[in-house]
Amino acid sequence: IMKNQMLYRELAKYYDLIYSYKDYKKEAGIIRKIISKYKKSGGNGLLEAGCGTGKHLKYFERAFNCTGIDVNEGMLRIAKKNAKRTFFKKNDMVNFNLNKRFDVILSLFSSIGYVRTYKNLEKTICNFSRHLKSGGVLVIEPWLTKKNFRAGTPHMATFDSKNIKIARLNISRIKNDISVIDMHYLIAEKNKEVKHFIDRHELGLFNINRTLEIMKKEGFEARFSKNGLMKDRGLFIGVKK
Repeated sequence: IMKNQMLYRELAKYYDLIYSYKDYKKEAGIIRKIISKYKKSGGNGLLEAGCGTGKHLKYFERAFNCTGIDVNEGMLRIAKKNAKRTFFKKNDMVNFNLNKRFDVILSLFSSIGYVRTYKNLEKTICNFSRHLKSGGVLVIEPWLTKKNFRAGTPHMATFDSKNIKIARLNISRIKNDISVIDMHYLIAEKNKEVKHFIDRHELGLFNINRTLEIMKKEGFEARFSKNGLMKDRGLFIGVKK
C-alpha cells in the first residue's frame, strides 16, 4: 500500500530526522499502559503492522516477543538496526499471513490511513482479528477524519543540524474520502548539491463510527479514545472476543 512513497524508499535514511520531534519512548509507555489495562490473553507476542523504522518496537522488545511488518525494504533495513531483538518481515497489512497469533497487534503513527479505502480497511481489520488470540489487544492510531482534516492549509516541518538541513512543505487537499498530500522536500547535506523531491501521500479519511462498526463485525469489543498519542488522532482499542 505504501510502495510508491519516496519517503519510505530512497528517502528512508532521512525519515527519523524529519520526525525527530516524535517521543517514541513516551508513546510506547502510553501504549504499554493500554495493553496492561485491556489484555486478557496470557502470552507476550506482539506484532506491529506498518512498523516503519522500528522506533516504537525498540521500547517494546524487552517486555514482548516482537514481530514487525512493513511493505518497504528501505524502512525495514533501518528498523533492524533500531530494534535488534525483533523479527522483521516484508509484508502488507491488508493481506499478510504469518501463520501465528499474537497477544498484541499495533498499527501506529496513522499507517492505517495508507490502506486508503473502506474495503481495504475491512480486509486489514479482518486480518488483524485472524492474527490475534482471544483476549488479545488491538491498538490502531488512525489518520485524521474528514471533519478534522484541514484542506488547503500550509504545513512545514524542518530539521536543522550542522551537516544536514531538511525542509518539508505541503498543502493538503481532499479527493472524495482520501487526503492527498504532495510533500515537497528540500535536503541540503554537507559537500553535496541541494536535492528537491516531491512525494505524494494518499491516506483514507476514515469515519470513527464506521471503523468501530468494522472492528465489532470482526469480533472485537471496540472503543475509541480521543486521548491519543498525537493531536486530533485518538486511538482505537479492540479486545478480541
